[in-house]
Amino acid sequence: MSALASVQQYVARQPRLAWRRHVMRWLIRQIPFRMIRLTVSGLENIPASGPTILMINHTSALDPGLCMGAVTHRFVIPMTKVENTYHPVGRLAVWWWGSYTVTRGEPDRKALLNSIELLKSGQLILIAPEGTRQQNGLAQPKDGLAYIATKADAVIVPTGISGAVGWKEKWKRLQRPDIRLNFGRAFKFNTNGQQRIPREVLTAMTEEAMYQLALAIADPNLRGIYSDVSKATARYLTFIEQ
Repeated sequence: MSALASVQQYVARQPRLAWRRHVMRWLIRQIPFRMIRLTVSGLENIPASGPTILMINHTSALDPGLCMGAVTHRFVIPMTKVENTYHPVGRLAVWWWGSYTVTRGEPDRKALLNSIELLKSGQLILIAPEGTRQQNGLAQPKDGLAYIATKADAVIVPTGISGAVGWKEKWKRLQRPDIRLNFGRAFKFNTNGQQRIPREVLTAMTEEAMYQLALAIADPNLRGIYSDVSKATARYLTFIEQ
């Protein structure tokens, strides 16, 4: 089976996964959510329908679950590293929710196709633009998110997560971590009708998107190389008013 045919089958399965996701989201909200103090803001910035990307700063293993549990008017479909399927619990979680995997460190055409086709079918997906966890603040991203968003004409919601670093240690001390999840101002990339976006433009789009992500992060110490938010520009961004 070709990669495209496999992706099309996966996208076609999405409606049949709804009952599983309802069950798992309920479990997330009933168990791990009771073990943390979670403050959520900006949910109104997530469109009720249509192709949408949650662009997160990835600081801990909790991050995807936080978004999957907090967003209740749609299902969040995370892109997850393939290593998460190497362990029985992770493999079960990925299969049950119906997440899709990416192989890091090399071009993964199937992951790109999955992202684009899911978005074109009107889904809400979750992507960490740096491709891996960054506990010390935002680092240099890849251009994959901008490529996917422009191909699918998707809305991007910068999603800042603060307070999740060190959650395991706090649980071991019977402490509940204080975590802040903030969904920032939604935007789309301006493509001016271009079908193929030059690499340098994708990079410029990515930089502007990263500053929007930095603005969405409540803890300034997690903004990393994008700490100086006065440098934020919006040449390639159109903000969406909900």
